[in-house]
Amino acid sequence: MTISITPLSITAAFDGGNIRVVAVGEDSADLEIVHDHRSDFYQWFHFRVAGAAGRAVTLRIVNCAGSAYPMGWPGYRARISEDRERWTMAATDYADGVLTIRATPTRDALWVAYFAPYSMERHHDLVARIGGLPGVSQRELGKTLDGQPLDVLEMGEGPKQVWLYARQHPGETMAEWWMEGALELLTDPADAVAQTLRSKATLHIVPNMNPDGSRRGHLRTNAAGVNLNREWHEPSEERSPEVLHVLRAMDATGVDFAMDVHGDEAIPANFLAGFEGIPSWTEAQGTLFYRYRDMLAQRSPLFQTARGYGVAPAGKANLSMSTNQLAERFGAVSMTLEMPFKDHDDSPDPVFGWSPERSKALARDCLAVLAEMIDDLG
Repeated sequence: MTISITPLSITAAFDGGNIRVVAVGEDSADLEIVHDHRSDFYQWFHFRVAGAAGRAVTLRIVNCAGSAYPMGWPGYRARISEDRERWTMAATDYADGVLTIRATPTRDALWVAYFAPYSMERHHDLVARIGGLPGVSQRELGKTLDGQPLDVLEMGEGPKQVWLYARQHPGETMAEWWMEGALELLTDPADAVAQTLRSKATLHIVPNMNPDGSRRGHLRTNAAGVNLNREWHEPSEERSPEVLHVLRAMDATGVDFAMDVHGDEAIPANFLAGFEGIPSWTEAQGTLFYRYRDMLAQRSPLFQTARGYGVAPAGKANLSMSTNQLAERFGAVSMTLEMPFKDHDDSPDPVFGWSPERSKALARDCLAVLAEMIDDLG
């Protein structure tokens, strides 16, 4: 008797999904990542494999050489989950432009992603949960091109104006996991850091700057194919309403401290990028940024200062990027936090790699350092 094995079933037809099936067999598939809409960017993937229980499966993503950051693939390991809650690293290899992922699921369905996803449904749950807590207000700043709400959560009664915002690049989902950790700490009535920050500052928190790209399964752009972090010099309703709405709100409050939360494809470490090179740079403003960075390195084993981006020469900072624009526009101490898609090499985790839990832990350390120096801002 011949037993027929059903070919794998693969889909990305869900919130944040991204993959195209090229060829599929009984235990293997060739796949391609789909470009962001109206853009050359692609790198984020998120899909489901069904019919694979107990079978060793080989998944080949064959168009990685042309992705946005091909230097991000060497040393990278894909994330997999059978319950969409616990995401572990899969056996992953990269060679000749092909990313090969191997797994043996115990259940019929296996989810595979570039990093642990943060769905729009979870985002709305977060906004509703935090927005309903005592002393927190939730405000819709406007709508995106796809008609989704752009929300800010606000708390505190102090004079310092603190803005935290994440997921300008929607595929950098670790950024919203960081936000979840930050919001949970800030709304803990027994936490000393939260008490300090809420008494001395007013906090404005945008957990997701790019809902459209998040739902569409984009790496880097919104519904118009626009990189929001190149729009802060001149945002528009047609191209970048997300930035326009947030920047108008910032103009109304002023900004003393700002953190833009991201993920980096290539560097296996957490690091900060500052605003060196803005035309109005002062040593006093820069010293506060360096002090924050160095204090965070002293406090957290998950943060370091040896690796990161280069700095712009004097007067040559790109003012279309939010960190530079806010430092120039408001005299703010502003910065970009980058977390890895790969593992964190200084403190590796062979099972989970860099993870949602460690993203949330880093958020708590970031806020603790802010609380220590909040009096010196502005």
